[in-house]
Amino acid sequence: MLDPDLVAQHRQELRRGTTSLACLALLAHTPDYGYNLLSRLSAISLTIEANTLYPLLRRLDKQGLLTFEWDTTDSRPRKVYATSPDGISLIDLLRADWERLSSALQLMEKS
Repeated sequence: MLDPDLVAQHRQELRRGTTSLACLALLAHTPDYGYNLLSRLSAISLTIEANTLYPLLRRLDKQGLLTFEWDTTDSRPRKVYATSPDGISLIDLLRADWERLSSALQLMEKS
């Protein structure tokens, strides 16, 4: 039987990259602010904590993969994030990589 801690560690590693890709992909379709993005991620079974999401959004912004504008329509200003053109290019590249990896794993299962 596998050690549950070992399984949790490997799942966490897998989720890190997929969470970045999911954020970029979701924000490419519909710009949004962090709190709503948490709900949207949860709806696709990628539940993460706010204290994980906000540093990720800052990192993606710093890398030029996201942009943001301030929404000042409410009493409290909020950042509305969107995927930048470079972020969209990265989505395309990572999706192609994902498809190649997935295909390779499926081929391995058949042999």
